[in-house]
Amino acid sequence: MAEGSWPGERLIDAAQGGDLESIAALVSGSHPHVRRFARTLCASPEDAEDAAQEALIILYRKIGTLRASGALASWMFRIVRNECLRRARLRPRHYEVPDVSVVSAEDEVLQRLEAGRVAAAIAALPADQRHVLIMRDIQGYSGRMVADALGLSLPAMKSRLHRARASVQRTLQGAPESVPGDGDD
Repeated sequence: MAEGSWPGERLIDAAQGGDLESIAALVSGSHPHVRRFARTLCASPEDAEDAAQEALIILYRKIGTLRASGALASWMFRIVRNECLRRARLRPRHYEVPDVSVVSAEDEVLQRLEAGRVAAAIAALPADQRHVLIMRDIQGYSGRMVADALGLSLPAMKSRLHRARASVQRTLQGAPESVPGDGDD
């Protein structure tokens, strides 16, 4: 497995088939990505660690329910997002005299709720667009690396990325879902 990349489809397929060594390798290989998701979505470092651990437990227990091996990153992103939101709802609210830290904490929760909307918009993308968007904009890979990893020409990768970004933007603005066809790659 390349440094910084998600586990490959062969490993995922073997894990889905119940191979214990593959499941362990899958959980281990997914851990850095899951932690990164959790750190960006959860309200506190403690919640992020707990959410990441819970997501990895779910991965271990439910890998067989993953429909497509290529959807691992988006599946894990949704699990982490949901766990962070659950933890935010369970967090006790203190009704003390408001100060600057309370206001910034409220702003932080609002930002995290917006992150949840973004995650849902990304999860709703067609798989080919979602993969490009996650690799390019979330994981930070170069356009050439994304194109090579997905077996695409650079123009095809850019086209998918553009459509994915436009679709996410429309979803967040509440516009109807009218995405041009995918046949021009």
